[in-house]
Amino acid sequence: MIIDGVKDKLVGTIKVPGDKSISHRALILGSIAQGETTIDNLLIAEDTTRTIDSFKAMGVNIQLDGSRALIDGVGIHGLRKPIEPINCGNSGTTMRLLSGLLVGQKFSSSLIGDTSLMKRPMDRIIIPLNKMGANIKGIENRYPPLVIMPTNRLMGIHYPMPIASAQVKSSILLSTLYAEGITTIIEHKTTRDHTERMLRLFGSNIRHRGNEIAINGDSKLYGKSVYIPGDISSAAYFIVAALLIKGSHIIIRDVGINPTRTGILSVLEDMGANIKILNKRETNYEPIGDIEVKHSQLKGVTISGDMMGTLIDEIPIIAVAAALAKGKTTIEGAEELKHKESNRINAITEELNKMGAHIKALPDGMVLEGVEELKSATLNSYNDHRIAMALSIAALMAKGKSHIEGFECINISYPNFYTTLFSLLQ
Repeated sequence: MIIDGVKDKLVGTIKVPGDKSISHRALILGSIAQGETTIDNLLIAEDTTRTIDSFKAMGVNIQLDGSRALIDGVGIHGLRKPIEPINCGNSGTTMRLLSGLLVGQKFSSSLIGDTSLMKRPMDRIIIPLNKMGANIKGIENRYPPLVIMPTNRLMGIHYPMPIASAQVKSSILLSTLYAEGITTIIEHKTTRDHTERMLRLFGSNIRHRGNEIAINGDSKLYGKSVYIPGDISSAAYFIVAALLIKGSHIIIRDVGINPTRTGILSVLEDMGANIKILNKRETNYEPIGDIEVKHSQLKGVTISGDMMGTLIDEIPIIAVAAALAKGKTTIEGAEELKHKESNRINAITEELNKMGAHIKALPDGMVLEGVEELKSATLNSYNDHRIAMALSIAALMAKGKSHIEGFECINISYPNFYTTLFSLLQ
C-alpha cells in the first residue's frame, strides 16, 4: 500500500465494524447455548472467521447473511469432536478462549495456528486450567500446538491473575461452565470485561464486584439476540487521524464505550483532544455511543499503571499521536505488547523512527519526544494488523509517499480500513 502525505482534511460520518472481542464471545456463547442466537453487526474478518470455522468443525450450524449470524446452539454438552486439529490462524483470542471451553469436553482436541501464533505464550492459560484439573499441554508446556485430553473432573479455583489479560481471564471463565464449585478470579489491573457481560446476558450466574469475579459451575446458557457495537480499537485510528490533521471534524456512530476499553479516550483527552461522546445508550449490557472528534493540538503525557489494561491494543496508534505531540510522552507497564502478533514495542519504535520520530524503546514501553513533522519511508507492518493501520495514519502525516509492506494483514480485523479512511478525505 502506497500512502501519500495528506493534503486534505478528514470530514464526515462513518461506522466501524463490530467489536472483535465481543464478536468472538458472542459466537462462542451462542454456539454452546440452548436455542437460537442471532448476532447483528458481527465483525467478518480473518480472526472471527477462525472462530466460526472452529465451531462448524464441532457440529454447530452457523449461517451468515452479511454481518448477521444465525446460530443453532447445541448446548454446553453438544459439541462434537473435530476431525482435524482446529486451526486458529493468527487469532490468539480463538486459541485461548477455545482452550477454556475444550478442557471440559469428553473428547480430545488440538489447537494450531500460523507462524506468529505458534510463537505466542500459552502457559498463561495452561497453568490455571491445569490447576482446575484440565489436561492441556503445549510445547515446553508453553507454546502451541496445544493438545487437550478429556479429564474426569474440573474443579473451581481461587485465582489471583499474575498478569493483566482478558484472554486468560476469559479462558478460565469459559472452563468454569464445566467445573464443579465456585471459581473466583482476582484482577489486580482492570482488563476488558466483555466475557463477564456476555455470560450474564446468556444467563450465567456470574458475579462481578470490584476486582473480584465469581461464577458457579452449574450455569445454563440460553440463545439471545445480540447487537455488536462498533470496535473502539478500529475507531481509534480515525480518531487520531482527525486530531492530527488540521480542519478535520468526524463523527463515528455506534461505537462501544465500555469503560474497560475507553482508556484511549481518557489519554487523548489528557493530551488535549477535542472529543465528545454523543447519544449514550446501552445494548446487551454494553454501553454504546457516537464519538465526535475535531482537530486538536496535542501535548505529551505519561501513561502507566492500571490504565494500561484498558488501552493495550491502542498503544501503537497512541504512539503515532505522541510522536507528533508537543513535549515528551512516557509509556510504561506495557510489557504485554511484546507478546502480541509482533513485538509491538520494537515494531512501532523502529518504524516511526524511520519517519523521523524520536522514540526510545523501554523494556515495558517507550519514551517519545514529539516532532513537528514526519517524513515518508518504506515501512514494515510485521504482519501485525494494528501496526499496519497505525503506520498508515503516520504515513498520512508524512511528507511524500510511504510504502506499507505487508498491509494485507489488516484483513485480520478490518478488511475495509482503507476504503473507510480514504472516504473521509476532503
